[in-house]
Amino acid sequence: MQNQNPSEMDPLIWSKLPQELLDHIFSFLPLKSILYLRSTCKHFKALIFNPSFLSKFNLFSSSCSSPFSSFLLLSHPQFNHHFPLYNSVSGTWRDPSAAKSLINPCSSSSSLLSASNGLFCFHLPISSSFLVTNLLSRSSILVKFPKFPFTFEILTLISSPNGFKIFIYSSKSVFLYDSTHQSWRKFDGFEPILNDTIHQEGVYRDGFLFFITSYPFKVVSFDLQKGNWCNPFIEMPTNELAFARVVISDEEQEGENGGKARKMYVIGGVGSNGISRNLKLWELYEENEGNQWVEIESLPELMYKKLVSVCYHNYEHIYCFWHNGLICICCYSWPEILYYRVSRRTWHWLPKCPALPHRYSCGFRWFSFVPKLYASF
Repeated sequence: MQNQNPSEMDPLIWSKLPQELLDHIFSFLPLKSILYLRSTCKHFKALIFNPSFLSKFNLFSSSCSSPFSSFLLLSHPQFNHHFPLYNSVSGTWRDPSAAKSLINPCSSSSSLLSASNGLFCFHLPISSSFLVTNLLSRSSILVKFPKFPFTFEILTLISSPNGFKIFIYSSKSVFLYDSTHQSWRKFDGFEPILNDTIHQEGVYRDGFLFFITSYPFKVVSFDLQKGNWCNPFIEMPTNELAFARVVISDEEQEGENGGKARKMYVIGGVGSNGISRNLKLWELYEENEGNQWVEIESLPELMYKKLVSVCYHNYEHIYCFWHNGLICICCYSWPEILYYRVSRRTWHWLPKCPALPHRYSCGFRWFSFVPKLYASF
């Protein structure tokens, strides 16, 4: 039997195939073909939001776990809401014109606040709402503010296979939106816990959001199910901290007892009298007999001097996040990223974006962007 192009096959044969078999055949197509087929009928358009189909597609489409590159996305007021992308796999900046065609989701008054598993959350103050969007599939949902007027200090987007949550910290209250119920819940009666000038989001693991408070530094967590703050489960690695941030890996890693878990790290400036003299990285070892922080790396002196010159000892401008095996350390007032590659135990500076104007102001926000066709609403 001669090989035949599927598009030239007799339509009567296609029409008699069971839908499950037809979807299975399409799972072998390259990504570009699937995106092209979206415009031909409603069923093909719906496939990219079908978890069962996408699990087959990811299995057969390539040897890697994802058919997409991963990016570091830069948000800054001077970019007029076109977001430069740095390809962290190839180590290159994406062409600005290509980035514009992919990302331009909202009006000039919007601002990007949070990202999680391929979803982004924008603040739309004029319409009193948040926009949660999948930039790759160009799908989105509008979430109205929980009350009017509404102000807040910290927002964190949490994406999961079943939908997403929006965590908002506002003084003594917490607001939590759940897309599965399409409604807000309010939890209050707390004493102020977090500093509203810190640019660090919460980091998610196993139903909890983790934060580090201002001095005296301690790890606290918010139970997203019960709606309450939890006491710190372990002391900080040292009492000589000038600032501290917490990061949790996206990937599960081998633990000391043979199990797998998402690792927790603390990045801290070590010094006295509120002045940092060095930057250290600790990993939390969680064992049955107890948890303890273990120092795994110290930033080389020359790189540390550059970091201090960048933030001018204004440590509240420093924030950190995890991105594909990298611990990224950013400053609100500086356009570069200091990152630590965990697998190689090496430090690097990411080069400045070539599209950045020669004169720029504060307001740099970096986000981890791993495009996903299926990111559930």
